Amino acid sequence: MVKGVRPGARRAIAVLVLAAAVLVTAACQSSPPEPTEAPTPSAEPRPVGTSQPVAVSFSPLRGTTTDPAAPAHPSLAVKIDDHEEARPQIALNRTDLVFEELVEGGITRYIAVWHSDVPDSVGPVRSIRPMDPDIVTPLGGIIAYSGGQDQFVAMMMATPLKNIVFDYDDTGLFHRADERPGPHDVILRSKEAVGRNAKLDPPPVQFAYGTADPLADPALKAAPTSKIALVFSDARNPSWDWDAGTSSWLRSQEGRADTQEGGERVRATNVVTMRVGIDWRYGEVPKTVMVGSGEVWVSSAGRTAHGTWKKDSQAAPIVLTADDGSPLRLAPGNTWIELVPKSGSVKFAP
Repeated sequence: MVKGVRPGARRAIAVLVLAAAVLVTAACQSSPPEPTEAPTPSAEPRPVGTSQPVAVSFSPLRGTTTDPAAPAHPSLAVKIDDHEEARPQIALNRTDLVFEELVEGGITRYIAVWHSDVPDSVGPVRSIRPMDPDIVTPLGGIIAYSGGQDQFVAMMMATPLKNIVFDYDDTGLFHRADERPGPHDVILRSKEAVGRNAKLDPPPVQFAYGTADPLADPALKAAPTSKIALVFSDARNPSWDWDAGTSSWLRSQEGRADTQEGGERVRATNVVTMRVGIDWRYGEVPKTVMVGSGEVWVSSAGRTAHGTWKKDSQAAPIVLTADDGSPLRLAPGNTWIELVPKSGSVKFAP
């Protein structure tokens, strides 16, 4: 008995003491929870991917991505006729590069270059001119033409390129197309020509390439351009119109839409316009002066930037430099190089 505590209070204390005793007893009789074991690390290795990295290569004359094995063959340069009776030409939109040059009579001819996409046939094929060795030597590979003056053929034969000449060919690489008027009817079996010479080296890179809009840098001061108007002579005034829907320049000649065989409009991703001198040492046959330097405009993605071109030797590539001293880059795709005489004119419309 606890002294000094009332009987009611003593009963309450006793109840509390009894409850505490019950709780202590229950706690002592409960088993502690068993410890949880940590998961055993799996002995199996982590899964890894089985695919190998994909190699990426670039077409040397287009700057477009391609399978690494695809460029492992030579380029094919062909002298292509641009007489009115030679149109429409075959497979111009599958070219990597096209050079347009002045020839006698004020008309123009092309050196068209196929590498990344060689068609079965190209043409019409015409004769060589004195500036052509300077144009094609940096490419290496194959040059095909119908013939030419002996002195011009000798100049081309002196280059490292494999010469395939209609006048001398007895292997069946050329044929005449019955549906075309002569002499604008010589057709080359282009894929076969490349296949027969597949061990020749592929071409080296000729131009610097950038993004799809390579002239966007404000430092280049590229002007918006909707139309390029060129005059080679009284007989030739080609032009190009920018088509945003196809991201390409669409070609016209003498004010009429220019089409290739099959009706497709001739087009280009880039148009490079070079002002060039003309050497008249060969009488009525003009020689475009390719070794030297001059004014240039690069038109791509609806813009045109100004700069200079330079070519140090016959074997050297053409180098394009912007007015601020930086490289003038092209968009990945096909390119036309317009070799406009200084006696002609060049205009760009916004």
